[in-house]
Amino acid sequence: MIEKIIEIAKEAGEIMVSAKRPKIMEKSGHANFCTETDEKIQEFLIDRLGKVFPEAQFLGEEDGKDEFSEKMESGLCFVLDPIDGTSNFIYEYRPSVVSIGLLKDGKPYMGVVYNPFDDMCFSAEAGCGAYMNGEKIMSSELPLSDSLACFGTAPYYEELRDRSFNLAKELLPLCVDLRRSGTAAWDMCCVALGRCGLYFELKLQLWDYAAAALIASEAGCSITDIDGKPLTFAGPTSALCMSRGITEIPKCFR
Repeated sequence: MIEKIIEIAKEAGEIMVSAKRPKIMEKSGHANFCTETDEKIQEFLIDRLGKVFPEAQFLGEEDGKDEFSEKMESGLCFVLDPIDGTSNFIYEYRPSVVSIGLLKDGKPYMGVVYNPFDDMCFSAEAGCGAYMNGEKIMSSELPLSDSLACFGTAPYYEELRDRSFNLAKELLPLCVDLRRSGTAAWDMCCVALGRCGLYFELKLQLWDYAAAALIASEAGCSITDIDGKPLTFAGPTSALCMSRGITEIPKCFR
């Protein structure tokens, strides 16, 4: 079944890369955009995935399907982000990715994150390892001092701005340098792949992390909230993703 999800994610990626001058809509929060392409891809994903998994429910960022319900805690539930990195997509600042998470009884079951601009497809099934374009991946064994770190600014939540950048400022001397991509799913996958050693963000929605957190975990990463507690996979959370080489939470987060 994971191969079917990968196939559908790649088809969704083709919609993304072929889009021209999408109509832009603005949602609540600073610079929180949606485009007609976000909505088109989400409709496509629900249609195609629904045919493969007719029993599954759907939680998606767009089109009023963004409320996690008690009913979604049992059975199969797809958690969709049709374009993670919508601002990147609008301004042609790469990457943007398609993110498809599948929960089973409220727990991560399968995850696919596809970057169509570089044709990089990350996938994982619970207990079966993480893969990129079919090759097994593991996170880095390097310590934080020899690693890049990446972070998200939680841009829609102005009350978190100062703390986000204060943490980044404290983290910088502990690592080689900092990076910010504009897509949480991609950043977690970069930690899973070994490009970065650590990623943090103070507030994410379920569709931002449902797929990538499983991929990172299957690649040997520790993935918790900012206080070191397990992710709940039921709604918004902070996130701290660390590679195998980082064996304790850095002092700036304690």
